[in-house]
Amino acid sequence: MIILLDLNGTIATDGRIKEGVKERLAILKERAEIYILSADTFGTLEDISKHLNVKGLKVEKEKYGSEKLAKLKILEEIKKQNSNKKIIAIGNGNNDELLLKNADLGICVIGDEGAYSKTIINSDIVVKDIKDALDLIIKENRLKATIRD
Repeated sequence: MIILLDLNGTIATDGRIKEGVKERLAILKERAEIYILSADTFGTLEDISKHLNVKGLKVEKEKYGSEKLAKLKILEEIKKQNSNKKIIAIGNGNNDELLLKNADLGICVIGDEGAYSKTIINSDIVVKDIKDALDLIIKENRLKATIRD
């Protein structure tokens, strides 16, 4: 399994990691590859990635014309290199819409910054907080209960 996380608005507010995220990511790292995707608005991606001991990927808006397309390209590249793994994407903003829509499972976090309406619509699951999103993955029965037919 691979987990792609948006940084600001999802796992961080105003450039600071939300309480409880580090502990949950430590649990998830045992069974998943974890990446943080960010345009690095606050210049904190490298420090946060090191602090959380996960991989940070800078979103290259200039290369693709928008952050939304850049995040989609990252997802496509990771899918191509890991065709046998499921990808969960978690985000909240306009620039996360295509990422969540095209991941195997897209989770939208409303959080402190709210969430972009089209991102909500293009997600599989919507939660109120990043801790809830990570807990769905950690406690698989919660996830199964939410997505079962």
